[in-house]
Amino acid sequence: MDEVLEAAEVVADSELEGAVVWLCRVVGILLAVAGAGLWLFTGAGLLWLPAILMVGGLLLATVPQLLLELAGVFA
Repeated sequence: MDEVLEAAEVVADSELEGAVVWLCRVVGILLAVAGAGLWLFTGAGLLWLPAILMVGGLLLATVPQLLLELAGVFA
């Protein structure tokens, strides 16, 4: 956990925060689309993996700036 906080601090210090935020948003959108694809193209109904992918993707797409700020507070 310390390594993650240290990495977040390095990103904040190097002023690459905007690029990391957009990278998190793109990854979040890809995760949400992958989860929706798994859910729509499997005949087993709503499975746990697609649901987790969609929720995680939506969180990454909507709140990456907040996550980086929280990581900076705890560093």
